Amino acid sequence: MARTAAPGTRARIVSTVAPLFYNQGVRAVGMAQIVAAAGCGKNLLYSHFPGKNELVAAYLSLVRAERERSTERALAAVCEGREAVVALVAEIADRVREPGFRGCAMRNYLTEFPAEDDAPGRVARDYLASSRARVDELVRVAGGSPRLADRVWLVIEGLYAVAGRPDAAQQADVAVALVRDLVEAP
Repeated sequence: MARTAAPGTRARIVSTVAPLFYNQGVRAVGMAQIVAAAGCGKNLLYSHFPGKNELVAAYLSLVRAERERSTERALAAVCEGREAVVALVAEIADRVREPGFRGCAMRNYLTEFPAEDDAPGRVARDYLASSRARVDELVRVAGGSPRLADRVWLVIEGLYAVAGRPDAAQQADVAVALVRDLVEAP
């Protein structure tokens, strides 16, 4: 008789493999490595995730939820308006300064699989679209133009691009100062 999986098994598997996908890349991590890291049998893994795409989509969904919580905490600490735009960029800059930060998991996935229209690709693209809409809304509330939103988004893209470089912390400081200058400009 088959045993019933312990409560939380699905979440445990995802949280266990998340660092593997993030640090090594999705393509580089095989199912045997996932089974070994998760400490479960193939049957248990496949009962929760019929294929690797489902597991990757769950990983990206976990990352999205974590990023959204972090963003909400940063924005809750400031008033609306210009400071909210700066706080958003500062929150990303703080991530870029962290040791071992390799950039945005969503952007990393789309770099590995640029043309894929699969579940993970949809999670990643939806997150990026939602993030961009958030920037647009924050800039609008601050009284800024769509052009300003484009510039802030470009700074955010640049922050993720410098992640992992030796000068990432310095570039993060420059990015926050630049956005502050942009939102304060007449």
